[in-house]
Amino acid sequence: MRVRAPELRGRRWLNTGGRELSLTDLRGRIVLLDFWTFCCVNCLHVLDELRPLEERFADVLVTIGVHSPKFVHEAHPHAVEAAVERYGVHHAVLDDPELITWDAYAARAWPTLVVVDPQGYVVAQMAGEGHAHGLGVLIEELIAEHDGAGTLHRGDGPYVAPPEPTTTLRFPGKIIALSGGGFLVSDTAHHQLVELDADLATERRRIGDGARGLIDSADGVPARFSEPQGLAALPPEVAAAVGYDVVVADSVNHALRGVRLADGRVTTVAGTGEQLRARVDVGAAGAELSTPWDVAWWRDRIVVAMAGSHQLWSFDPVGGAVTVLAGTTNEGLRDGAPHEAFFAQPSGLAVDDAGTLWVADSETSAVRSVVAEPVVGAAVSTAVGQGLFDFGFRDGPASSPDVPALLQHPLGVAVLPDGSIAVADTYNGAIRRYSPQTREVTTLARDLREPSDVLVDGTDLVVVESAAHRLVRVPIPAGARVDAGAHRVRRARTDLSPGSLELTIAFTPPTGQHLDGRFGDPTSLTVAAFPPELLLDGGGTAPGLVRTLRLTDPGAGGPVEGVLQVSVAAATCDGGDGEAGIFAACHRYQQDWGIPVRLVPGAPGELVLDLRAV
Repeated sequence: MRVRAPELRGRRWLNTGGRELSLTDLRGRIVLLDFWTFCCVNCLHVLDELRPLEERFADVLVTIGVHSPKFVHEAHPHAVEAAVERYGVHHAVLDDPELITWDAYAARAWPTLVVVDPQGYVVAQMAGEGHAHGLGVLIEELIAEHDGAGTLHRGDGPYVAPPEPTTTLRFPGKIIALSGGGFLVSDTAHHQLVELDADLATERRRIGDGARGLIDSADGVPARFSEPQGLAALPPEVAAAVGYDVVVADSVNHALRGVRLADGRVTTVAGTGEQLRARVDVGAAGAELSTPWDVAWWRDRIVVAMAGSHQLWSFDPVGGAVTVLAGTTNEGLRDGAPHEAFFAQPSGLAVDDAGTLWVADSETSAVRSVVAEPVVGAAVSTAVGQGLFDFGFRDGPASSPDVPALLQHPLGVAVLPDGSIAVADTYNGAIRRYSPQTREVTTLARDLREPSDVLVDGTDLVVVESAAHRLVRVPIPAGARVDAGAHRVRRARTDLSPGSLELTIAFTPPTGQHLDGRFGDPTSLTVAAFPPELLLDGGGTAPGLVRTLRLTDPGAGGPVEGVLQVSVAAATCDGGDGEAGIFAACHRYQQDWGIPVRLVPGAPGELVLDLRAV
C-alpha cells in the first residue's frame, strides 16, 4: 500500500530566503526529510553523511531538515538559527518546535530519515546513522524509475544561502592557556585555531587555512581542520619527545591532531578521517575514532571525550596507542566500573589536584567523575544529573531525592581554586558551580549565549560564549577563590627527619564492628607529596595501615618544606569479633590529611595519624 507523504508544517522555514515550501511545490523531485535536533551527535553525523549525496544528486534531490527539538533551549528560534549556521547546513530547514511534522511522520528517534518519491509517496523510512550507501542506491533506483516515466524534474533546489558571517570568531568551542602567556582557541565554525593575547581579542596568528578538510602541514601547504573542538597542552617533556605541543580534538574529521607551537605545524596523530562504526570493547586499540569533542592530560595520557561513541578513550602520544578508557558505547547514565559505565556524549573534561577526572556528560545533562584507582566503590560516579530525559535549571542539593539540582546539556567543566567545579551549562546559558564537599549546585553567571567551555585565569573565569562568537571574563566569586588571605592561613608544621619515615594509621573499629577481611585486606592507604620531590619512595595506593616512606634530604638539594598528602579508607562489618553473617551491615571510614612538614635532622622518624571511627 502506497502512503501519501503528510504535508510539512512548522513554525517557519530557514535557508529558503523567506519562502515557505510544500510537498506540492517539490513534486517531481526526490525529497529526503532529515528529522534532527542539534544536541544529538548522531544527527550531526548524518549531516556530514548527507553532504556527498546532496552534491552528487544536486539536480534531482531536495533535502529538508526538520528540526525537532529535544531540549527546551533547542526550541528557541535564535538557537535553531545558530545551529543551522554552526553546523553548515546547506539545505532548507523546517523549524518544528511543536513536533507537528515529527508526529505526522510517526518519527520516534533522532535522527530519522524519510524518502519521498517524485509523486509524493513515502518510499522509505529509517532511524539512526550510517545509511548513506543505502540512500544512494535507493535514489539511483528512483531516478531510473521516474526518469523513464517522465515524472522526474531536474533543476535547482529551494536552498538559499544566508548572508556570510562577519564576526572574528565563529562559534568558538574550547580554550586553553599557553605556558608563554595568551590563549589558544578552537574557532570551530571557521575550521581554525586562533592564538590570542591576554586581552582575548588581539590575534597573534591563525592555524589552518579556514577551509573544511583533513590536511597536515607540509612544504608550504596549510593545514585544514573540520570543526575542531577540544585542546590539551602536553607536558614539556612529552612535547619534546613527540615534536608537538598541543593535541586537538578535530571532531568532524574523527581525528586527533598535533600542533607544534613554534611554527604552527599540524600533523594527524590518531584517526583515519573515517568515523568508527563497529563496537569497540574496553582495552581494544583502534585507528578510527568517533567525534572526539574534548581532550585533557590525565595520568600520563591524553584522555579523549569520544562523544560519537559515548565513551572516554585514552591516547598515548609517545607510543601512539589509542584505547578505550571507560564506557560501553551504550548511551545513558550508569555508574560503576569503567567497563560497565554508560555515558552520553561526553563533551568536556577537567582534572583536579587530587587526580579526579571531571566530565561534562552533555546528553544526560550531567557532571560525572572518574577516579583511576578508587579506594572502594565505583570508578565512574555521577555528581549532578538524573538521566537522558531529565534536565532543567535548578540550584540546590545534587543528591536530593525530590528536587535535585538540574543542568541542561553542559559542554564544559573547569576546576576552581577551592576545588569546586565550574560547569558551562550550555543550554541554560549559565555558568554553574558544583561543590564536591557539600554536593550543592549554585549559579555563578546567567544570560550567556551557549557557553561551551570555561577556563580559570587568576581571579576570573574565561568563558567561551559560543553562540555570541566571543570570549568573556566572569569574576570568580570570593567564596570560590583562594585569595591572598587564604594562602596566608598558617598551620603548624610537623618536623620530621629526612630519610626513612614510619607512617602508621591508628584505627580501632567501634564496638560491635570488625575489619572485614573475607575478601582481602579491607584497608587502603594513599600517599603523595607536594612538591613531588619531597617523597622519594613509598608513594601511591596499596592496602595496609602501616607504610615505610623515604623522604628527601635537604642537605643533598631536596626541598626543606612541603605537604605530605595521606588518604586512608577502611571497611568494617557488624558482628563483633566473629565472622559477619551474609546480611550483616558494613561500614566505610575514610579520612584525608594534608600535613605541612619541615625536614629537620634529628626530628622524629615516625608519624602516627588517627582514623576516627565515628
